[in-house]
Formats: sequence, C-alpha cells, structure tokens
Amino acid sequence: MIASSIGARIKCALVLIIFSLIPILPVTGTIGLFIVIFRPIWFKKLVDNVYADKNDR
Repeated sequence: MIASSIGARIKCALVLIIFSLIPILPVTGTIGLFIVIFRPIWFKKLVDNVYADKNDR
C-alpha cells in the first residue's frame, strides 16, 4: 500500500512540475476546472492511491 501511495505522489509532483514549466496556457487551471465539472473516475482512483497508507494508522 505504501509503495503505491508514494508512486502516485511522485507522479503527481512530476506532472505539476512539468505543467509549471510550460507558461503558454494555464493547464493546471483547465484540468482543475475539468475535474470540478465532470468528476472523472481516474481522479477518485488517484486520490485513493495518494491516501492509501493513511488508513493504516
């Protein structure tokens, strides 16, 4: 469980770093708006993976 949590956090961090290096258009805000409006299942799974090791405590 902990390995998947760390892996998900690393992937999220890398994607956000890449998005912050591309100042052409506000990608992060666009993705955030998409998540708020459509609530995709991949986001729920991502959140579950990030917080997977929190249930063990």
